[in-house]
Amino acid sequence: MNLDEYFKRIGFHGSYDKLDLATLKLIHRQHIMSIPFENLSIHCGEKIIMDLEVIFNKVVRGTRGGWCFENNYLFGWVLRQMGYDTTTLGSRVFNTSINEFESQEVHLINKVIIDGNAYIADVSFGLSGQIREPLELITGKDQPQEGGVFRFICKDNLWMLEKNGRRTEVPNPEFAKSNLVNRKETRLIHCFSLEPREPDHFFQVNHDLQTNPTSLFTNKSICSLQTPTGFRALVGLIYSEVTFKPEEGVDLYNMKNITEDELEAVLMEKFNVKLQNKLQAVNRRVFLEF
Repeated sequence: MNLDEYFKRIGFHGSYDKLDLATLKLIHRQHIMSIPFENLSIHCGEKIIMDLEVIFNKVVRGTRGGWCFENNYLFGWVLRQMGYDTTTLGSRVFNTSINEFESQEVHLINKVIIDGNAYIADVSFGLSGQIREPLELITGKDQPQEGGVFRFICKDNLWMLEKNGRRTEVPNPEFAKSNLVNRKETRLIHCFSLEPREPDHFFQVNHDLQTNPTSLFTNKSICSLQTPTGFRALVGLIYSEVTFKPEEGVDLYNMKNITEDELEAVLMEKFNVKLQNKLQAVNRRVFLEF
C-alpha cells in the first residue's frame, strides 16, 4: 500500500507537499470521478471486509469501487498518510420511506481540520447525494456545488446535512413515474455527532448491510460514478445518465433498460469496473431514490 499507487488510480499528478484545502478538494474530486460507489460484491458472491489491505487491492490495484466502509475508510487512510488531521465519524442516513434518520450509524465519513477549520470529506455517498468537494463544518451556511446547494444544520450537537437540488426531467416516458427518481428539491442526507469512531465501530453494520434480507444493499445491485456534468448509475439492469443543468434549474435523467448480455460492457465502458465473478443484477422493490 502506498500513496503513489492511489494517486495514479485517481489520476492525481500534482504535488501534495501542501496540506491545504485546495489539495484536499482536488483529491476528493478526483476520487469520486475515478472510483465508483458500488455494492456489486454482494451480488457476485463476495464478502466485503473492512481490512485496508484488502480494500486497497480491490479498489486501487483492481478495477473496482466500493461502498462507504471501503471508499471512505481508504480515503481516511490516504489523508492520514499525507499528514492531514483526520477523524473518522459515523452518520445516520435519512430514510425517506419512513421520513426519519436510521437508528444506526450506517455511513462512515471523515472530518478534516485545516488551519483550525473543520471540513467533512465524503467520497462514497454516491448518486445525487454525493458531494463533489469537502464541506465546511459550519451551521446554516449555503455551500453551492454542481449537484445543488448543501448546508449543515446543527441542533443539540447533532449535525444534519441538507441539500437543495433542482426539479427532475425524465425524457423516456417508460421511466416518467419511476420510483428510482428523486423528485424532492429539498431533502435531508444524513446526520452525525462529532464523536470519533474507530474502524471496529462499523464491523457489525458492514456485515449486516450485506447479509440482512431487508437491507437496501441486498435488494439492489448499485454502481454509481460522478462525471463532470452529473453522474451515471446502474441499478439492477436500469442504466441512467444524469446531467445537471443549473442554468435551466433542472436535472436531466436519461434512463433505459439494458440486457444481461450488455452488463459486462456497460460496467467496463461507463464505470471502468471489471468483475472477477458473475454479477446477479438485482432491483427488488425496496425504496431507493437517486
